[in-house]
Amino acid sequence: MRRLLKRTGATIVAGMLSASALSVSMAATVGSAVQTIHGSIDDTKRVVLVGNTRSEATAANDLGAAEETMPMTGMMLQLKASPERQAALKQYIDDLHNPKSANYHQWLTPAQFAESYGVAKEDVDLVTAWLIGKGFTVEGVAPTGLQISFSGNAGQVRAAFGTTIHRLSVKGVQHIANYGDPQIPAALQPAVAGIVSLHDFRPKPHLVSRAPHLATAAHPNETESNGFHVIGAPDLATIYNLTPLFAAGYSGKGQTIMVVEDTYLYSTADFTTFRKTYGLTRAYPYGTLQQVSPAGSVTCTNPGYAANGDDGEAAIDVEWASAAAPNASIILAACGNTRTVFGGLIALQNTLNGPAASLPSVVSISYGESEPQNGATANLSYLTTYQQAVAEGVSIFVSSGDELAESSDDGNVATHGISISGFASTPYNVAVGGTDFGYVPLGEDSTKYWSATNTSTYGSALSYMTEIPWNGSCASAYVAQVYGTSTTNTPAAFCNSSAVTSTSGADNFFDGAFGGSGGPSGCATGSPSTSGVVSGSCAGYAKPSWQSGLIGNPADGVRDIPDVSLFASNGIFDPYYAVCWSNPNTKSPEFAGFTCTGDPSTWAGFGGTSVSSPIMAAIQALVNQKTGSRWGNPNTVYYALANTEYGATGSAACNSSTVNKTSNSCKFYDITQGDIVGVCKAATGRSAATRNCYIESGNAVGISSLSNTAFQSVYPTTTGWDFGTGIGSVNAYNLVMGWPTTAP
Repeated sequence: MRRLLKRTGATIVAGMLSASALSVSMAATVGSAVQTIHGSIDDTKRVVLVGNTRSEATAANDLGAAEETMPMTGMMLQLKASPERQAALKQYIDDLHNPKSANYHQWLTPAQFAESYGVAKEDVDLVTAWLIGKGFTVEGVAPTGLQISFSGNAGQVRAAFGTTIHRLSVKGVQHIANYGDPQIPAALQPAVAGIVSLHDFRPKPHLVSRAPHLATAAHPNETESNGFHVIGAPDLATIYNLTPLFAAGYSGKGQTIMVVEDTYLYSTADFTTFRKTYGLTRAYPYGTLQQVSPAGSVTCTNPGYAANGDDGEAAIDVEWASAAAPNASIILAACGNTRTVFGGLIALQNTLNGPAASLPSVVSISYGESEPQNGATANLSYLTTYQQAVAEGVSIFVSSGDELAESSDDGNVATHGISISGFASTPYNVAVGGTDFGYVPLGEDSTKYWSATNTSTYGSALSYMTEIPWNGSCASAYVAQVYGTSTTNTPAAFCNSSAVTSTSGADNFFDGAFGGSGGPSGCATGSPSTSGVVSGSCAGYAKPSWQSGLIGNPADGVRDIPDVSLFASNGIFDPYYAVCWSNPNTKSPEFAGFTCTGDPSTWAGFGGTSVSSPIMAAIQALVNQKTGSRWGNPNTVYYALANTEYGATGSAACNSSTVNKTSNSCKFYDITQGDIVGVCKAATGRSAATRNCYIESGNAVGISSLSNTAFQSVYPTTTGWDFGTGIGSVNAYNLVMGWPTTAP
């Protein structure tokens, strides 16, 4: 293991990173790391690290340069292994998932990964010495050499990286960010990818509060008369057919599900209340919760309960992972955010570099940031971290996002065009999208799916329910149909009606672009020519082989998301998720005033792909329990199984709309109705060619479109895979029990 003591000033680094004494299996051995930095480091010969400036760093937001003494603590330098090692790692991961390979399921320990696929010690020493020579304090080096944690001040950042840190005011909130892309000496470029970030903009938790004004009014086209329905743990088990799995003994015992956060829970008693209320404590006594701050060479501070608003996300993640795998051990791994780095990334990296015995079988991440906003270096950091996870047999599930196909716009009326989350777009994670139940817009009687009374554990769902993509935008054809009038029941008319555009309009909740995210990878690398927009030299991740060929998936040459989807609605058409979250200190009025007493219909209510992701991760934990094996990147199996089920023409028997809701053999439900079309508008300084927005003459806002001159929907569902829901949703029992002993 490489170890590094904290040093400052111009101390010369020599021999501080010893080679691992641990043996490496023949399967993992690829030869010694080769030094890539050669020659002297000349600070006058520099290269620009393009694609690493936030779109908010503009003159309109600028408050001026920060004082040079301003602390810049906990920065992270991202390094890269030699091209030969990068190619060897990609091949080894492919072999791990190929039953014909001798390396099939030969998962690596963290020490083996560092030894075989890490950065050359000589390169790490040279980079570390350069940082120290610039006055930075080097606080830690990952055993792989891929990350170096360091601190300094704004003046040292300017002198070393050629960019100035500015103070910004964005929507009334003050931030800091680099004002221009950083630079490094050209000699370091073979080993240094860049700085993960030089700003304090945090990734978004992918949760959306229950639609408050929808709870008290009957939907115009709804046939039910008994108000709204709350999804509880027993309902989830019924809808996605978990109940027979639990009865067969597959409830997560012996499995560890990790959720990564930047805060602990407000109260662990909320988790206990959730499980007790829904009858999980008595029926599944092995389910536990532990909160940890993984120690490692990258400093992890224990955040405790951090009053940053993310504890609601943490509550969702632990509670709903436990609902789907009630006997599993839930680990909340959290590190405090540094000035510039998301604490959840630090927690995951330290876990993957820690003791092999502490590795979870699955991880869920419910945060995200669009590829162009995240930046090229941060995108690479998530890619390499997920690669390491998969090589160690850890499956990574990531919420696809709550911004439809316009992730750069944070759920607001879109102006940046199509983009997706850089947290979810890598080829080494499962991107989990969001669905809604379609009985309201499709005119079905809800009594077909819901009992009029609850069980003693608050369950009332009767069966699986027809699903559509979760889309709460006025641009949704279903939203316009249900909430519009006879003259405004088309998306363009509804979005431009006073009901939506007026601040006093009853339905102005729809004046945004929120819903389950999906789209093609477009800016994983490169630099946007327009900030926050897929443009310039931006390029997406190449399409992985396992995604090619599935009916519906486009031959676009890039990674597409989501992979699978589960219910994620916040009550647009009726149901939403109940969450026990007793924090009275939340600053957001829509979250305030909830307790965890009594009927869960009085608890806090949420939707978002941050709920569907931990649930899907928990279902994978049940697969792992059933097969007695880890599966690394389960997408290789998901897509193969879907290919078998859907074939070349799709499966009428497994169509979500027509499938037998109580008894079927489907592993996946093909969702073929609905869309993730959002509302958009023109924006000053952004060309029409990049905004993906069709605006009819005379209208203020338009509908997201592949064309700016004619409506080409972004994106409708199709037979098989689609951008709205990926493969579709799952029948958990059939998926787990039908999982192959070796990959198809």
